[in-house]
Amino acid sequence: MHLSFCVKSSVAQHSSLKWSTQKAWDWYNKNPWYCGFNYIPAYAINYTAMWDKTTFDPTAIDKELALAQQSGMNVLRAVLQFAVYEDDPEYFLKTLDTFTKICDKHNIKFVPSLFDDCAFGIQHDPKVGKQPEPLPGWYAWAWSPSPGHSMVIDSTTHPRLEKYVKAVINHFKNDDRILFWDLYNEPTNGGLGTTTLPLLKKVIKWARDINPEQPLTIDVFDKNPRLNEIIFEHSDIITFHNYENKEALLKHIKELKKHNRPVICTEWMNRPWQSTIANSLEVFYNEGVGCMLWGLVNGKTQTDLPWGHRPGDPPAPIWQHDLYRSDFTPYDAKEIDILKKYIGLSKDQH
Repeated sequence: MHLSFCVKSSVAQHSSLKWSTQKAWDWYNKNPWYCGFNYIPAYAINYTAMWDKTTFDPTAIDKELALAQQSGMNVLRAVLQFAVYEDDPEYFLKTLDTFTKICDKHNIKFVPSLFDDCAFGIQHDPKVGKQPEPLPGWYAWAWSPSPGHSMVIDSTTHPRLEKYVKAVINHFKNDDRILFWDLYNEPTNGGLGTTTLPLLKKVIKWARDINPEQPLTIDVFDKNPRLNEIIFEHSDIITFHNYENKEALLKHIKELKKHNRPVICTEWMNRPWQSTIANSLEVFYNEGVGCMLWGLVNGKTQTDLPWGHRPGDPPAPIWQHDLYRSDFTPYDAKEIDILKKYIGLSKDQH
């Protein structure tokens, strides 16, 4: 289901390469309503493990994405890992090719996120190779930021990051299996604060230098005015995170639509906070806002637990994230029915 828009921007473009408002809407209106998920395989305790030579498992990924396809979902977002790229650039690009082919096999568009500042455990810098095993009761305890907090802060390492950004985007810049580029997941998160902003500005420039056919974006995830000024100035489309209830979600969407650009939610679903499929999916559908919940099959990240959960804490009464158990049975079959309903309606309308 799509509402067609034809509006001209009243805001001056700050970059000759930033998409015009009309171009952004032309792109959005030719696409279906995208409804999908943030993806990390059940076997991976972090995104390093997802991509690393020691653990990358295309067979497991194929089975999980077949499950997603059966649920009707048509887009996924996943964070890449600079450390795996730098360890072996040729391997990394071939692995991305393999992954993208699996996505395409299951009619799922791929949204890569190049960097991520989030950290939920004791490690703030990634290391390639075999990753730790889960610590029972600790939400995402071995999460690995990309490129890692040390490199974010140390500007002498940024030329290495430039090679990565340009190599990855250039490799897929004309590939319609890539829906859009999410340049940086939650910059300033994980305790970094404004120290991320210099790197973020560089990443935007490096991506613009390549000038891919797909739109570029950075997600709005908090109310940091310095960060959001950069995001709104440079994003071709508006993407955002929202784990709040139905009313707060609708209010957020209305605020973001004031920018007169397509709006897509790249992270949502927190059941204890009432960000649920039953409450929120109808909002996304009625507002013509694409959406990607977190996540698909519950696994080593233990994201069924609430944020901040630690060993010894009382068991959580309901799952925070994830649609399916490790045996591929739904956490709540009614959720899958609702997904299929709205995705089916969108196909009928498109």
